[in-house]
Amino acid sequence: MNAVQPNVSRVAVEATQSSSKGAAAGRRTAREVLRVEWSIAGAVVLLVSFAVAPGLDGALGGALGLIMLGVAAADSRRFIVPNALSGGAFALGICHAAAANPDSGVESALMALCRAAFAAGLFLLVRIAYRSLRGREGLGLGDVKLAGAAGAWLSLPILPIAIEIAALAALAAYVLRQTKRLRVLRATARVPFGAFFAPAIWLGWVLDTLLGVLN
Repeated sequence: MNAVQPNVSRVAVEATQSSSKGAAAGRRTAREVLRVEWSIAGAVVLLVSFAVAPGLDGALGGALGLIMLGVAAADSRRFIVPNALSGGAFALGICHAAAANPDSGVESALMALCRAAFAAGLFLLVRIAYRSLRGREGLGLGDVKLAGAAGAWLSLPILPIAIEIAALAALAAYVLRQTKRLRVLRATARVPFGAFFAPAIWLGWVLDTLLGVLN
């Protein structure tokens, strides 16, 4: 009896270790797949950016797209929009506005700054109103700062379109996730809005650029 029990314990330990190794290997594989997917997304962003706007404008748009992918990755994992990324996108948007209109660079940069203040102020008002009505946070400060970056990049007609794209995509993703998991929809559920808003900002820049070419 005593001779059998250690063997049984050893088998149980080995099975546990094997299971842990299998789980760790699965996590590593999932991370590698995710890394490849993000790399492909980055390549697509750069290709599309240079396709719609060759030269400096395309380079700046491609940089915006890569930054927005970084925001989406961070917010989807940790519900955080990094200040460095939103701030970098904002600064890049001001530079883009000045570079796009070299004859009136200062005026264009000031206009981009005004749009950024408008967009960020609008999101801040929504955040304050939601907290006052519902008694809890509904929009993070990271989203407010990201809205400022969006305003620096997007024209006023395209800005609400980008916001609507992000809202619809976030809602659709949440409904699909809950349906897949056979869970009920909850009004209090957390959704990483920045993960959808960030790509929508880059898409908005693409639309702005294409409309400028067509006009």
